[in-house]
Amino acid sequence: MQIPHIRDYMGKRVHMIGIGGSSMSGLAAMLIDKGYRVTGSDKTDGYLIGDVRAKGAEVAIGHKPENVHGADLIVYTAAAKEDNPERVEAARLGIPSMERAYLLGQLMEGYPQAVGVCGAHGKTTVTSMLSQMLVECGLDPSVHIGGKLDAIGGSTRIGKGDAFLAEACEFNRSFLRLKPTIAVVLNIDADHLDCYKDIDEIEATFGQFLDLLPESGLAIGKGTDERIMRLFSKLPCRRETFGMTPECDWHPENLTEDDRGYASYDLSHRGEIVARVTMGVPGDFNVENGLAALAAAHALGADIRQAAESLSAFVGAHRRFELTDTIDGAEIFHDYGHNPAEMRNALSIARKRCKGRLFAVMQPHTYSRVRTLFNEYLTCTEVADVTLVTDICAAREKDPGDLNSGMLVEGMMQHGINAVWTPTFDDTEAYLREHLRPGDLAITMGCGDINLLNDQIHRHELEKQH
Repeated sequence: MQIPHIRDYMGKRVHMIGIGGSSMSGLAAMLIDKGYRVTGSDKTDGYLIGDVRAKGAEVAIGHKPENVHGADLIVYTAAAKEDNPERVEAARLGIPSMERAYLLGQLMEGYPQAVGVCGAHGKTTVTSMLSQMLVECGLDPSVHIGGKLDAIGGSTRIGKGDAFLAEACEFNRSFLRLKPTIAVVLNIDADHLDCYKDIDEIEATFGQFLDLLPESGLAIGKGTDERIMRLFSKLPCRRETFGMTPECDWHPENLTEDDRGYASYDLSHRGEIVARVTMGVPGDFNVENGLAALAAAHALGADIRQAAESLSAFVGAHRRFELTDTIDGAEIFHDYGHNPAEMRNALSIARKRCKGRLFAVMQPHTYSRVRTLFNEYLTCTEVADVTLVTDICAAREKDPGDLNSGMLVEGMMQHGINAVWTPTFDDTEAYLREHLRPGDLAITMGCGDINLLNDQIHRHELEKQH
């Protein structure tokens, strides 16, 4: 099958199926900025759809065959399968179509420095850190991230510099459509087991991504991750490592942490102290994220001291441990973390910040992920005083009928966790309002639509004040 190329459709109508997704909405904004006419559709009216409509895209809610009529090119998310009515109609009409990852790869073509940031978690944060560094160091990058960053005014940026930065996602093997000259590998963990049979297949696919690097390219990876180091040992190109130990090329020395979990350290590069860093986001995992971004910034020609200053000013992308409200002295946060490792990280920060009781609010994401990581979900909120579990967000999947959040809650309780099944957002808000006291902290976690619960709470607070 011949894949169409976006450059052949300049000025024409591109229709995007699943336009409300974190990557698709950003790509839509990029295409509009480049002069394409963009339309799109999604099954629900998510919060990013307002952004693409504001940019000028026409968006239909619901997938209907007539939505593609008159389109010159179709771009679809991996979640839109072949039986999607718009894909079926596009095929019937002979409209050229391609999956999202091909479009991202095509937009990166021609940039001397094409950076793909990959890993099971941390991609958005590291790409955001690196974007802010390069902007503030005057390197004028082009950027595509799966989140919103105030420093670039959204999720995308078209610059005049040599660098294009993008998250390289392993879901559906989509990162194999990119053509990186620099690869940043943050971690290799078990996730997306709906499209991989096991962690070994995931590792092998990361190896395929690294094999896309030219011999003149650069691989940057976590030096304490055995799977990454095994892949790196086979690469003909240059390699650099980051991590918390002195064996890593980029590591912290004289590391201290305040009582809220914010670290300060001397940045060491191959035994030489090159800068001082005071983190603007908390947690050990963010120290590692920052090291990865600093290593990449240095490779891209940024002044390392200036990059370190930029990192100190980095306060996070939206939906990454984001404070959304304070209700009667209790703080409400949201975090995009959607697998047990990410939720554990978010709660480790929350625990340090919380002066009273910690309420973890989990929206499990996809039945396949809950099934494959079921046991990890049962203990990932153990530092919280109370865990609330909403119904599973199906996203791209259908309810199999044999798995629900009540089973998670039952398993959590068997592990000694104080867990409550609050199926809907209304149920969850009612529980929080009844139980939250001054000094408490509640954090909603998930990559589905759980952030709408925070919006709902905020809206109700405003209504109370008026």
